[in-house]
Amino acid sequence: MDFLTNKWIAYLALCLFFTGVCCNSVENKIYIKLNYTMPCVRLLNATHQIGCQSSLSGDVGVLHVLESEENLDWVLHTGLHPPYMVILESPLFTRSIMMKLKNGSSRVAGVAVVAPSVNPPQGFSPHTSCPNENSGVYSENYGPGLAHCNTTVWNPLGNGLSYEEFDFPIFSLKDDNDTQLIRQCYVDHNRPVNGSDPQYPLCAMQLFSHMSAVTNTATCMRRNSISFSISPEGVCDPLSDLNIWAPAKPLNTTEKGHKVGESVVLATARLDSRSFFSDIGPGAESAASGIVTLLAAAHALRNATQEAQLDRTIFYTFFHGETFDYIGSSRIVYDMEKNQFPIDLDNVHSVLEIGQVGLHSSSALWLHTDPVSRRNSSTDEEVKNLIHNLQAAAAGLNVSVEEPGVTQPLPPSSFQRFLRARPFPGVVIEDHNSSFTNKYYQSMFDNTDNLNMLYPPNLTPEEQLNHVTDAAKSLAEVATMVARALFVQAGGEASQTSSIKADELMVSRMLYSFLVSSNNSWLQDFATAETVSHLSNKTANFYISVEQQISLPTFLVQSLLVNLTGSTVNVTQEDCRNQRENKDDKDSKHLYSYTWVQGAAPPNSTEREGFCVRSTVRWSKAISPAFELNDYTSSNYSTWTESRWKEIKGRIFLVASHDLEMLTLGVGIGVLLTSLLLTYIISSKADMLFSSGREPTTATY
Repeated sequence: MDFLTNKWIAYLALCLFFTGVCCNSVENKIYIKLNYTMPCVRLLNATHQIGCQSSLSGDVGVLHVLESEENLDWVLHTGLHPPYMVILESPLFTRSIMMKLKNGSSRVAGVAVVAPSVNPPQGFSPHTSCPNENSGVYSENYGPGLAHCNTTVWNPLGNGLSYEEFDFPIFSLKDDNDTQLIRQCYVDHNRPVNGSDPQYPLCAMQLFSHMSAVTNTATCMRRNSISFSISPEGVCDPLSDLNIWAPAKPLNTTEKGHKVGESVVLATARLDSRSFFSDIGPGAESAASGIVTLLAAAHALRNATQEAQLDRTIFYTFFHGETFDYIGSSRIVYDMEKNQFPIDLDNVHSVLEIGQVGLHSSSALWLHTDPVSRRNSSTDEEVKNLIHNLQAAAAGLNVSVEEPGVTQPLPPSSFQRFLRARPFPGVVIEDHNSSFTNKYYQSMFDNTDNLNMLYPPNLTPEEQLNHVTDAAKSLAEVATMVARALFVQAGGEASQTSSIKADELMVSRMLYSFLVSSNNSWLQDFATAETVSHLSNKTANFYISVEQQISLPTFLVQSLLVNLTGSTVNVTQEDCRNQRENKDDKDSKHLYSYTWVQGAAPPNSTEREGFCVRSTVRWSKAISPAFELNDYTSSNYSTWTESRWKEIKGRIFLVASHDLEMLTLGVGIGVLLTSLLLTYIISSKADMLFSSGREPTTATY
């Protein structure tokens, strides 16, 4: 290869490099990427699919900021530049408007909802009016008059949007610089003036959220099993996470099945929530209030349960995936029935479930029970004892407990899955008598404002962490009542309950960690290295994860339960990680779990001093038994899956008129043909154009 050839190769490489740089620069000049894009994703079950998706290459539409419902006519009929990408302010994110957009989807490319800074006063719930209607205990065979919310509509504000299918993408946008830019782009280019049609160029948006799965769970799971390549890709994953549980006293968890002579009181709460958008599930009232209450009660009972000789064992349990047809509770019941859990159903004496206890309208809590199982006299007697224990525990506290005055079913609750197996004495504690007082059930508005978590102005994050809010004081009272009632229910003396009291500051810190920022100094001191890597400076998302992933609330509950119920032991980090107290210890791992936490850093040091915590906290899979049984059309168990996707993003840009696009295409084709012609001519005459005199081969020097 001669010098001339090398020179041309180097020149070509340099040209390609600058071409790539220029292409990136041109792309950045054409498109403005949106920084905060939270999509609605596709979910599937045994019968159908719900949610949203875009086409494979993303959906493009001309921006239109909807100013009122009357303005819909422009999008659906009179506008001359469809399809439109509709920008909705949150007050217009209603079922009425969304269904009109869905029915006119040939003119709708997508929807972007601007999340507000304050909650809508009228309330908003995209869930159904009768949550988990077909997966609870009530049916044609069990309390048929109570099934399908015949007597009580639990969520009257539920509009069912989360369970609709939309064939265009729907994103949530934060009300920040991005949305201001979108509004300005609309005003400058797209807004009609005096009824006249806007002129090109127009402002447009492109949303990418193509979903791989279609039809239903059976279809997508079948496609998961089909391999067309060396590295096959699945199209959907079962909704799945972990159930977290801990007995108040050590139980051998290696031996599964019935524990002879063991009687347990299940104290439960749900671990999940959701909203229309999968990445926004604050769940303040629907999940966090119950979680924090049960954690605070467990902490208040730590010393009391260790010192007293109780007849029964309190079994703290946090179920995941309850929003989607009771995934977590149905799995534990299934494991108990199959002797795949440390206890079985025969060991369960009674159930106390903590539901929504945010105390919105008053300081009254309602004790809900199952009227069908109470027809049995022995069950009814045990239920009355549990109610009596709760009423006695509330005496002297700023909270009252009452029973509903009419015969009605249990509200949506994990306890229903236990009743499907057999009758149990049980109570579900809620802050509502009949319909939910939570106006934002399973929505993005179920946040700190909904729990009335108010902080004085100008506090630093550290000061907010250590400020005891009114919401924390209220939940601490509920936790104290729950702890005292559980102590007596487990066989403790009522006279010993006065010292059992929940810590208000700890409740406030837990609320802050779940609903404001988990990345705080308090949590960092007793979190594991794995948990620390998941801590975030924003509200935790209570949406359940998928198989092989674990959600942030699961990590937080596990770390909190370990430290609030466990005790520090003086063992090395190696022994702690190997689940033992010394090298010869082979038995402790059957009774305890050992967790190495990173600890706090001493003054004037950056190195944290870690330590080992011994507790009874364990976890088990929260995945529906349907996927264990390969029964993807099951009517007994949850069959929910989540579609996979390649890319989630959004961007805005200016789009030219169709005529200009055709002109540009024509000019481009003309330039291409001219280039090909010139290349052919130059190539055919290359010998004449690029010939160079050569010396005769016989030349000598």
